[in-house]
Amino acid sequence: MGDESTAREAPTRRDYLTYGGAVVGGGLLAGCTSEGSPDDEESSSNSSRAGNTTGSTDANTYSVTMAPMGEITFESVPERWIPYGGCYADMGVALGQADGITGIGGSDRYYTAFYEELPGVNVDREKIEENSEVRSKEQFYELENDVHLYDPGMLINWFDWDQQDVDEIAENVGPFLGNVIFRREDEWHDYRYYTLYGAFEKIAQLFREQERYRAFKGLHDEFIADIQKRLPPAAERPSVLLTYKRTSESETFSPYRLNDKGTSKKQWRDLGVKDALAKTGVKGISSTDRGELDFETLLEVDPEVFLIRGHERKSVSEFRDTVVADLRNHPVGSQLTAVENGRVYRGGYLHQGPIHNLFLTEQGAKQMYPEIFGEIASNDQLFDRQRVADIISGEF
Repeated sequence: MGDESTAREAPTRRDYLTYGGAVVGGGLLAGCTSEGSPDDEESSSNSSRAGNTTGSTDANTYSVTMAPMGEITFESVPERWIPYGGCYADMGVALGQADGITGIGGSDRYYTAFYEELPGVNVDREKIEENSEVRSKEQFYELENDVHLYDPGMLINWFDWDQQDVDEIAENVGPFLGNVIFRREDEWHDYRYYTLYGAFEKIAQLFREQERYRAFKGLHDEFIADIQKRLPPAAERPSVLLTYKRTSESETFSPYRLNDKGTSKKQWRDLGVKDALAKTGVKGISSTDRGELDFETLLEVDPEVFLIRGHERKSVSEFRDTVVADLRNHPVGSQLTAVENGRVYRGGYLHQGPIHNLFLTEQGAKQMYPEIFGEIASNDQLFDRQRVADIISGEF
């Protein structure tokens, strides 16, 4: 893609956005070491800041610093924006910015059904589906977004961009702000990671919605603390195997490791479950490791709870009648303890944001500890839906 020439001569919406000194002249990835080592966790102690303001004389100018981009300066709050996946899309919705979304990098992994439980909260799914796989420079030019919530390292390593492509779009259309946070196994990601709320705070700085962020984080922290004080002792918690299965008929499963600090496993870490692969030496799935487990290996591991991703758009009954039914009918799969005890569930979203995480944690608590939090099919609610909706609408 580096030989394509699509630069514009006329001014674009990009003209009111400028990069800070940490980026100019060094490429977007030059700022990757400005915030610490790759394993740094995001501190919540800076959540009261208004977002790394520079020394500009313009009262409206502000900047946001995030790896790998470094410091980016904005002269006004972006109105048109696009995320790569569900995690950053969900963050934008949580911050009351749903009207500005113009599309997405991959709509197939952005799930919006949970919003139906939040009064007054919705997104224009039709607009998102019109631009459902925005990954090329031509598409970026066409949409003219003010900011792109994409990790440029991802574009380079997954979609054959190069640094020149990234710089071109950042200069002629709008800057990038994002970090792949859903997993931490990719070798190319050698810059700082963020927790879910660490990245969420950066997006709140971008949209100047720090009060909403603080309200959301306060609700989240109370919710998690209440669940964790009710958990059984560690020795009594179930062993869990999280996998990905492309189709219900396939004979192999790609494993995830729960000890990876990626945001896609956040609910399982918060719920304190035991990783069934902890003593096996099996590594988690990544862009360079697509290892798979067959049924015989699954039987050796024999988890108490078996979680399977790749079927998130199926209803509970559809999942049970296809994936679970196939396991029960398999000569080896039927011997798994989790299958025998009816503890096979969908594994939660790969790309989850703060709204998703509340629902997925509630769902996971019921799956792991039904005797404490209620059966998965029950109507018991572990957090206040109206309070979440009020924060999103600005009533807090």
